[in-house]
Amino acid sequence: MRPATPNARPPRRRTKRLRWCVAALAAALALAGCFSSPAPAPAHHHRSAATTVPTTATTTTTAPGATCPLTGSPVPGGGGVPQRPALAVKVTNFLTGRPQSGLNDADIVFEEPVEGGITRFVAVFYCQQAPLVGPIRSARNIDIGILGEFGAPLLAHVGGIQPVIDDIAASPLINVDVGAHGTVIQHPPGRVAPYSTYASTAALWGIEPTDTTPPPAVFTYSDTVPSGAGVSPVGTVAVPFSHNSTVVWRYDAKLHAFQRYYATKPDLLATGAQETAANVVVQFVQVTYGPWAENQTGGLEVQANLYDDASGPAEVFRSGVEVTGTWSRSSLSEATQFTSAAGQPISLQPGQTWVELVPDAVTVTATPPSG
Repeated sequence: MRPATPNARPPRRRTKRLRWCVAALAAALALAGCFSSPAPAPAHHHRSAATTVPTTATTTTTAPGATCPLTGSPVPGGGGVPQRPALAVKVTNFLTGRPQSGLNDADIVFEEPVEGGITRFVAVFYCQQAPLVGPIRSARNIDIGILGEFGAPLLAHVGGIQPVIDDIAASPLINVDVGAHGTVIQHPPGRVAPYSTYASTAALWGIEPTDTTPPPAVFTYSDTVPSGAGVSPVGTVAVPFSHNSTVVWRYDAKLHAFQRYYATKPDLLATGAQETAANVVVQFVQVTYGPWAENQTGGLEVQANLYDDASGPAEVFRSGVEVTGTWSRSSLSEATQFTSAAGQPISLQPGQTWVELVPDAVTVTATPPSG
């Protein structure tokens, strides 16, 4: 299904309009009962068996001191670039699924809108390992558009509705339904289904041990802080996805990073560490709903065109500044291009990046630093 192509327009900010949330709230209480079919394995987006597997990571080659293509930072440990694909893991963000594990070890984290006015994470790992990632949840059709720019990444999830599974099977993504690989699953004490499925990145990569193709870079990086027209200091960034996902990023000059909150409450991982990111990219997308129901009360699949001659406003936050511009992407395999108001590519600070895929009916508010 090919959606209508969205038109780029100036970023929308400063006032809170939540038409998307209002339309979706009716389904929010049913999210814990989402369908899940651990069938075979993407796909086209609208703008919107148990097997014993090795648990060792793929070996690395290339020169010492290499740079990780997905972070712009040196490979941890000073070694070479790993000879393995990108690994994307679907992680819940439902209230009862928090706190999560492993997100701080991802190279890039995408936050996507799903049915019921909440969000879900697509955590993309490449240069770092995580001993525990989860809770792992089901796939969505929007995952294909998110991940196509990484070549043929592994998509680790726990089931999904059949139309989504069929789309994943038809895409370049490598379907890794964790439910079909019981030996990789970990169940941490105190976690209750459906928020009790976890795995290590080593075990997930071990499902496809012969895949040694690294992902392409998707961002450009520079230590130089942007300046000039369209660039302004920023202290906080508020992204009100919904009443239970009012995301706030606060810049900490000492850390040279943004810290993540839900309103005023720190977003903490299971280890007690707070989520942080060197870069926060707000990518406004046009969303539609359907044609498939994602849960038993009829919550409709959220669709967004992310690659079929798609474009829209963007706001990039790095190094304590905001850079306003646009994003564009013309094909599934092409990386998303972020361009400043002056028409120049927007470079990110080396480090972890969070991409907030924000429905364009939601207004993001950027606030200058206090004092």
